[in-house]
Amino acid sequence: MSAQNSATGISEEPTSEQEPAATDLAADEVFHLLQNARRRAVLRYLFTHDDEPFEMRDIAEFVAAWENDTTLQQLTSDERQRAYISLYQCHLPKLDDKGIVDYNQSRGVVTPTAAVEQFRPYIDIEGESEGDADDETETEPTAAAPLSEESNRYYGTATVVSLLLTAVSWLGVAPAVLSSYLSFLITGLFALVTVGVLRQRRFTAR
Repeated sequence: MSAQNSATGISEEPTSEQEPAATDLAADEVFHLLQNARRRAVLRYLFTHDDEPFEMRDIAEFVAAWENDTTLQQLTSDERQRAYISLYQCHLPKLDDKGIVDYNQSRGVVTPTAAVEQFRPYIDIEGESEGDADDETETEPTAAAPLSEESNRYYGTATVVSLLLTAVSWLGVAPAVLSSYLSFLITGLFALVTVGVLRQRRFTAR
């Protein structure tokens, strides 16, 4: 019922304060956030767990297990650390900046906001593989596979041949044309060995 001002006779409707609704992100911002596999895994965790506020460490372990296709119990410390550092330094701050979560970095606590629901239609709640395509350079470098004994033998032979070519060139007993193109010969030799090793690895991996 409206209240009437006795002095003016003008009816005054009672006002009620309303909290502003969460602002929806533009479609391109939504898709940009979804482009990263680890951010998708974070959102999947938020949609499949109800013990909020969430511990950041629990989220990191979930993400690490998902991307390595293993269980929490079988995770290695390196796998945990890679996911933890990436989420701590990059992905959770970005989700917080966009208003998707409230991330208390000092306490390691993550609380989803109402805006997180914009992403639910795009997240595979069942946890099936969505692919690990990532359009950002946010992944850590991986260690190179160790060389096989055969590969070491190839490189060792190339090194010995290179040293012999260099020695005969310095002693002046090699033809002039050999001395002139010594660096090209050595570079070509190692390039040939490298191509051979790479082809060997490819066939071995099949």
